[in-house]
Amino acid sequence: MIRDAVLADAADIAAFWNPQILGSVVTFNSIVKTAADVAAIIAARPCFLVVEIDGAVVGFATYDQFRGGIGYQHTMEHTIILAPASQGQGAGQELMQAVMAHARAADVHSLWAGVSAENAGGVAFHEKLGFEHVAVLPEVGRKFGRWMDLVLMQKRL
Repeated sequence: MIRDAVLADAADIAAFWNPQILGSVVTFNSIVKTAADVAAIIAARPCFLVVEIDGAVVGFATYDQFRGGIGYQHTMEHTIILAPASQGQGAGQELMQAVMAHARAADVHSLWAGVSAENAGGVAFHEKLGFEHVAVLPEVGRKFGRWMDLVLMQKRL
């Protein structure tokens, strides 16, 4: 089930997000999120959706303005994170379809994804959703003691 996130979801989200922050390349971030950090993100974003499977929150997708300033008000960058056990079951596609529907209704022109070039599954996931490769920014992220490239992908809505 896809639904709007509520502040009470913050601890559950942090519980599956933090292991990915610490142990994977799905994000260049290496600082864990507290429940309060996640609650603040939920409160600040125009869209923050979660997916529940068997009553447990196992993923989220959100978006926010791509860059500051009025000229970017119709361009958003999204984030999607799923608990590893729920990947490959369609929950991510379901979440992204809901995010894209929300964005269309909010007059968003395009969604952007910034995906680590080392995250081949993330790149393939976005390709399946119709995101196009726009650029590779070489060595802009640093994690695990090495530089990483960022793949920028866009979907016009």
